Amino acid sequence: MLKRVVVRVVGAVVAFVGLVVVPQNVASAEGLPSMGDDFHWGVAMSEFQSGGYFPDSNWTRYAQNSADPYLDSVDFRHRYPEDIRRAADLGVNTFRLSIEWARLEPAPGQWDEQAFEYYDDVLREIVDAGMRPMLTLDHWVYPGWVADRGGWANPDIVEQWLENARRVVDRYAHLDPLWVTFNEGTAYVMQEVKHGGLAPADVPVMFDRMAQAHRAIYDHIHAVQPGAMVTTNASYIPTVEPVMDAQLIDKVAGRLDYIGIDYYYGVSPTNPTAVYALLDEHWKATLEPEGIYYALRYYARTFPGKPLYIVENGMPTDNGAPRSDGQTRAAALRDDIYWIQRAKADGMNVIGYNYWSLTDNYEWGTYAPRFGLYTVDVLTDPTLTRRPTDGVDAYRGIIAAGGVPAGYVPSRKPAVCSLVDAPSSCLDPVVVD
Repeated sequence: MLKRVVVRVVGAVVAFVGLVVVPQNVASAEGLPSMGDDFHWGVAMSEFQSGGYFPDSNWTRYAQNSADPYLDSVDFRHRYPEDIRRAADLGVNTFRLSIEWARLEPAPGQWDEQAFEYYDDVLREIVDAGMRPMLTLDHWVYPGWVADRGGWANPDIVEQWLENARRVVDRYAHLDPLWVTFNEGTAYVMQEVKHGGLAPADVPVMFDRMAQAHRAIYDHIHAVQPGAMVTTNASYIPTVEPVMDAQLIDKVAGRLDYIGIDYYYGVSPTNPTAVYALLDEHWKATLEPEGIYYALRYYARTFPGKPLYIVENGMPTDNGAPRSDGQTRAAALRDDIYWIQRAKADGMNVIGYNYWSLTDNYEWGTYAPRFGLYTVDVLTDPTLTRRPTDGVDAYRGIIAAGGVPAGYVPSRKPAVCSLVDAPSSCLDPVVVD
């Protein structure tokens, strides 16, 4: 599947080279409204990637054959009070994390009350700090005993997954969290195939079973939390997102209260570098921040009036080293927020933004890609000291002001003939005057 996506992206680049582009959506930041008092400013993380001290799971097994050992990641498991304080100090009002099945049910039918109490404490800290939880029910990790029974190829997994999810919902619905059922369903399936947890022939089966599980838990959430906001977030893949959405998003379209979008990389005739993200060399992918506008516009067109939320967005470096293109985390943050403000000003119903991630973490087999507002040298620093990047002050200032200031000009010019939402993003581009 990864190869097919790459081929389609490259094919689209070739197909659009040489098009004459006539700019139509021209604007400057002057007069752009702030995001408003009810906007969700957030940070995001996942328990496996940051928590450490993790029980047997599909991913503790995958990590044994990965580039870097998992170790105990950045040890959010014991340092969550200080990390939550760091998030609150930014001014964010939303904190996304995952509640991991592998912690809660380490053996079939054996529920670990101490694991629940750990999450009780984490969520209490978040709420007491004035933030609303955004809870992910499945961030690509399931118990080792589920893996032993075939993972998503086993038809019993849907009911097993739902048994855990219902317990989580029943325990935490009173906190009025935002919900994400499955993180990046397309990428989840790709990772399972990549690491041998799923045979290629079972790809359609996994998508269908995730859709079945999403529909069922959506109904359960709304039964116990009236007015709940539930989504499954999309990993936006330029040029082919409609094909990807057909596998899961479209199957659960009637049970999405908001559209969760993860946007990182764009692609254009002069910038085919998004392929590096598929090769775990994320820092080599040249950023096209205006692509976040096109991703929002795609979903605003596909789901008219539906609330839109950027659930993940961030900029990677290679082990914290300066990027070869000179882009800084502060500049990337401001550029992304500028384009989100443009989208909101143009009538798109954007309700929130999460930066990925609060700290560096285990990026699914490697510590090399550093996305954190706070950087952590897991492999070389036994103290796991959190060191602020320039993104900390930048994000704090953005939140305090409700966006970038009037007159802000993005640090990177929009690409010529963006293919993020081809052909629309090429034929109807946004530019800065």
